[in-house]
Amino acid sequence: VSNPEIYEKVKDFAGLIPSLERIVTINGKGEDSMEEMEKRGEKNPIPATHPDPDDIAVLIYTSGTTGEPKGVLLSHGNLTCNSRAGLNMYPEITEGGASLSILPWAHSLGQTAEFYSMISIGGAIGIMERVETIAEDLALVRPTWLIAVPRVFNKIYDGLWARVNERGGLAKKLFVMGVESARKKRELAEMGRSCFFTNLKVTVADRIVFKKIRDRLGGRLMGSLTGGAAMNVEVARFFLDIGIPLYNCYGLTETSPAVSMNASFDYRLGSVGRAIEDVRISIDSSVVGEDSGDGEIVVYGPNVMKGYHNKPEETAKVMTADGGFRTGDRGRLDEDGFLYLTGRIKEQYKLENGKFVFPAGLEEEIRLVSFVENAMVYGDGKPYNVCLVAPDFEVLGKYAKGHNLSADPGELVKNKDVQNLIGNAITDALKGQYGNYEIPQKFIFISEGFTTENGFLTQTMKLKRRTIIEHYGDRIEGLYNN
Repeated sequence: VSNPEIYEKVKDFAGLIPSLERIVTINGKGEDSMEEMEKRGEKNPIPATHPDPDDIAVLIYTSGTTGEPKGVLLSHGNLTCNSRAGLNMYPEITEGGASLSILPWAHSLGQTAEFYSMISIGGAIGIMERVETIAEDLALVRPTWLIAVPRVFNKIYDGLWARVNERGGLAKKLFVMGVESARKKRELAEMGRSCFFTNLKVTVADRIVFKKIRDRLGGRLMGSLTGGAAMNVEVARFFLDIGIPLYNCYGLTETSPAVSMNASFDYRLGSVGRAIEDVRISIDSSVVGEDSGDGEIVVYGPNVMKGYHNKPEETAKVMTADGGFRTGDRGRLDEDGFLYLTGRIKEQYKLENGKFVFPAGLEEEIRLVSFVENAMVYGDGKPYNVCLVAPDFEVLGKYAKGHNLSADPGELVKNKDVQNLIGNAITDALKGQYGNYEIPQKFIFISEGFTTENGFLTQTMKLKRRTIIEHYGDRIEGLYNN
């Protein structure tokens, strides 16, 4: 365990679990500390073992966003398949590189894409102290590469625009000019063209504005692999234009985790890339029940797990007769083999009118609204969608100050003007992109937010829908009964 506080909570487990011999504290002192364990190891070194590719390497539990967590058995072959494929797709990751560890290594993306991959090439890894110190940690480690969830870059993007709008004047004009010129330069390049004056504007903006942003992220960042959720295309374009490309990928714990990646030399914005080497993706449209051009994503290859721990029936449910793994995710392949995610089958639901809703896409768009920290859309079997909103109280606090309102979160979420402000902003953001039946009609504003500490988020910032619905069930039903 990581610290003495956790050790105190679990120290008696040794007497309850027959196979558990010892609990070691990483950041602790005494006989049961990692420090003492390392000293004992130096005196009595254990001979190196050479595992077979099919030997089990790790047991990783799924995040349990839609059901009970399941233990996934991954072999050495599963993990090396992923690491090798990833390094081949990003040749700029070399021995002299460094990453800042943001994702927990208990999660398959952080473990495989960062821990195993960086170690295999002799790269350096700095560990983020905590979320609040990420700016200082980036400056200290100066990473060349990041493994992160899209939400990290969504927050940076929102923060940049909030500061620009707050400053206004010449600074805002220069920033907007730079962003628009960089976008135009990229679009011209895609058509095989260029413009001297556009290039000049980008050069000026890069020296005065964009370089400062890159320096705040350490000054050496060549790109970032993002996974765990779909990347907003607007955000991805912005970072690409300022010199920090974001390569969205797709995978699951059961696939070690990578299924597809946007390579640094072969990517398509809006997609999650092509299948990694030795992996095949099939789209099963039969499970969708409609002629929409997409279906369930089925994966074949050496990245597919060995099974769920002690759950043969659960394993059989997700494995096809010819060795494919049913992901439970919905997607489509374009003519060039790029994969696009269109929803999660387990999360989709029908409204009372029979129309299907995929809440994840709606929620990603809602989170880009400046006043919103997080959101969850609900409407299973109901006449319309509703939305639980956790406001961004840092942004909302500035609004409150300018309008002589109390900055207390509990007071702000009860204020009708604040509720209308956020609700209207969400509606405006969704109009034109989603059908009227998909746009939430009513809202619940909460002051406590969704966090890992209160059990509403997984370690990779995914919503634990069932937990949230159970907790706020009465308030949700109240919206429909009122």
